Amino acid sequence: MKKITIAIDGFSSCGKSTMAKDLAKEIGYIYVDTGAMYRSVTLYAMRHGLFHPDGTVREQELQEQMENIHISFRLNREAGRPDTFLNGENVENDIRTMEVSAHVSPIAALPFVRKALVGQQQRMGTEKGIVMDGRDIGTVVFPDAELKIFVTASAEVRARRRYDELKAKGMEADYEDILRNVQERDYIDSHREVSPLRKADDAIELDNSDMTIAQQKEWLLRQYRKAVE
Repeated sequence: MKKITIAIDGFSSCGKSTMAKDLAKEIGYIYVDTGAMYRSVTLYAMRHGLFHPDGTVREQELQEQMENIHISFRLNREAGRPDTFLNGENVENDIRTMEVSAHVSPIAALPFVRKALVGQQQRMGTEKGIVMDGRDIGTVVFPDAELKIFVTASAEVRARRRYDELKAKGMEADYEDILRNVQERDYIDSHREVSPLRKADDAIELDNSDMTIAQQKEWLLRQYRKAVE
């Protein structure tokens, strides 16, 4: 069976990563969480004082330090999924906090950050047999991907999922704060100048507001089988 590139784009907190991880595991493909890469750069910037008090980024300083930021993924055999490493440190849990969520969109909008990470992502996908999710995978990173999915759900549903996810991990969470964060990220992601979030012309749209994870998985497998026929 031929190997293809699968690009899954969509809004924040709509389950892209879960879908992509499960699909990759099911079909034996490599999974790359591009959102985790932008979150890792954000975590680095937070740890190194690269945000002004008003939340804007110290762009010049971050640009000078980009060569010091090395992101990789290693399989967590216990979980059966990859963990994110920043300069050799496992930051999988650290990058999922609300504090990182509140700072990631300004980082992801910076052209020099996107250029650096897109280059890394394209190199990861040269051999095909890859599932990658993010905001611009089907439009910028892999415009020739054989299967493109665009995932959406209502902001309220996505905020509730994020709230439940954080509470399940024993982390503090406030639904109204999360909803505001989701709506703000939607606006920033859709209106940034470089690689804005948009559905590729040849992408298949999936509104998973009322779908279970099992139903999403079944739907996605059907799309994959059609693409490799």
